[in-house]
Amino acid sequence: MHLAAVFNRDSGTLRTMNLEEFCAEAKDAFAAAGHEFDCQIVNGDEVVSTLENLATSYTVEAIIAAGGDGTISTAAALALKENKVLGLLPAGTMNLFARTLGVPQDIHRAVHAIAQGTVGSVDIATANQQPFVHQFSVGIHPRLVRIRNGMVYRSRVGKMLASLRAIAAAAANPPKFDVEYTDSTGKHSRTVSGIAVSNNPLDDGPVPVAGQLDSGRLGVYFAAPVTTGELIGLAIDVLLGRWRNNPQVTELECTQLELHFPKRKKDAQAVIDGELIDLDRKVILKAVPQALRVILPKAES
Repeated sequence: MHLAAVFNRDSGTLRTMNLEEFCAEAKDAFAAAGHEFDCQIVNGDEVVSTLENLATSYTVEAIIAAGGDGTISTAAALALKENKVLGLLPAGTMNLFARTLGVPQDIHRAVHAIAQGTVGSVDIATANQQPFVHQFSVGIHPRLVRIRNGMVYRSRVGKMLASLRAIAAAAANPPKFDVEYTDSTGKHSRTVSGIAVSNNPLDDGPVPVAGQLDSGRLGVYFAAPVTTGELIGLAIDVLLGRWRNNPQVTELECTQLELHFPKRKKDAQAVIDGELIDLDRKVILKAVPQALRVILPKAES
């Protein structure tokens, strides 16, 4: 197979690596597994255009994306559109989709696991036709991301600490908004502080990722209106992996969900796979079963 990789030099782990040496290591690993392998080292603002060029190349059969969840999500959308195979190397803060696929979090181990992996098909989801691999969210999460984006950090640990500071800042004035939603049981309405919709239902681990990627269903999670103390408590429960038992959280599963925000502010935003986007007044979310071809890593012995 001919594989081509994009390494985002501005992403997490890759910032502190000798990427030329890492490219050589990856090329050797893929060659040993019988593959043709190329890699391109690019700045953050060049990632999308480089991925687009590779996705539309007639000679490239698989795209390997090394970066954070935003980079992986972009690569997944292009792989889906162009019917390419997606491989991923975790180089971000949380690496949520990589965790779900079982990719080792150490990027050097990940290279060898992906080089010796096999191609399989997994679910993907869409929000108003925009693909996402992990999660779409409204309310609490976008506020946290906006606050964190205004902070300065230079490492993975720094970003995690910035996230904790963002939680403390957001807790001073938790969001509250109305939503109307329609699923297979009909139309409903409620007032919430946050909504998260995941590609497959989340598991109970300390890092909330999908327990599987082939159920063909969305996980939908509502956070009731929270006080400052309740939001801090919810954040602690998420970090400890016990959020499912938090009294503020309710959940459901479905294959399609329509959200309507009757009082949406003009500058309201949502988050898709860690990246802020403008929030539409109506959002239709769909599970797309077995639509994305990915390289499943070889299990480590």
